[in-house]
Amino acid sequence: MTRIFLVITALSASALCVAQVPDNSGEGALARLRTLAGEWEGTFTWTGARKDTGAMNATYYLTGNNSAVVENLTMAGVPTMTSVYHLNGAELRMTHYCGAGNQPRLKAERIDPAQGMVDFSFVDATNLSSPGAPHVHGLELRFLDADHITLTFLFQSGSNESRERIALARVKTPQAMQRPSVTSSPLQH
Repeated sequence: MTRIFLVITALSASALCVAQVPDNSGEGALARLRTLAGEWEGTFTWTGARKDTGAMNATYYLTGNNSAVVENLTMAGVPTMTSVYHLNGAELRMTHYCGAGNQPRLKAERIDPAQGMVDFSFVDATNLSSPGAPHVHGLELRFLDADHITLTFLFQSGSNESRERIALARVKTPQAMQRPSVTSSPLQH
């Protein structure tokens, strides 16, 4: 009886230790991205060859039985860019439907939940006329808190690189304040 008690105590203690380790997996990062569902507003700042600032809105929603998060970015009500975050096996991936008319595919290279960081790097692109054609080459996503995020797109054109920073805050609406929590899909194992 004492032996059983010790085994149960040891297993419980190890489970608590595991539960306290931040989840730096692709699935953990995608779960955090799912919490963005809703309306967001903020500002953008382009630096480098293209310089501009202004207002930016975003809508996040889930699709594919919660297997993907869609991010629609708009300026003055006009859709400018869409990104879709999803898993490829255990890896978090993102396909960016760029205003430049190409579709870069990125992979999360660094996931640090304690710092709220997910950094993506370029894998390849469709509809890219040449390797030097203008395209998104990376993304730095920062979760500042539950209602504030920043996106910094690394835009490359030939040997020139610019940073396109977007700071967003969740729009507080009565509907958003009562949004249901996202639960895991019955298809997940």
